[in-house]
Amino acid sequence: MPCNILLISIKPEYANKIFEEQTKQVELRRVRTRVKTGDIVVVYASSPKKIFLGFFEVKCVVEKEASANELKELWEQVKEQAGIKRKEFYEYYKGASVAVGIFVVNAKKFEQPIELCRLKEKISYLHPPQSYRYLNETEYQTIMLLGGEKSSTMTNN
Repeated sequence: MPCNILLISIKPEYANKIFEEQTKQVELRRVRTRVKTGDIVVVYASSPKKIFLGFFEVKCVVEKEASANELKELWEQVKEQAGIKRKEFYEYYKGASVAVGIFVVNAKKFEQPIELCRLKEKISYLHPPQSYRYLNETEYQTIMLLGGEKSSTMTNN
């Protein structure tokens, strides 16, 4: 059974922390996804970059209610790996009902980061999501090839 392949939009400063600085090993989200350990996440750096930067494997996922106590627990779990300050963390989750931490492993920047216009030449209908969307195998393979990946050995076939 193939794994889930998630495409997420991340602000460029945070995407950079995953792939360049490697100071961000947890991607924080305000919505649930179906990803689990071993799944793949493709990262799109949103405006002004508008570029597909790379991908990572999901180490694990932690989900909490966005209540004061549970947010405090999540902060304690991720504070050294989230790439943000405490104040930003609490601001981000203000008004949310759920708090999700997707732990990153095996992050790999594409040899050839993919500009949105270049991807549109191959997959005209693919629009980067506001938050996330799932990719099918063909979309994933196309992105991997455009990014300079020789094979997509990351899917569980």
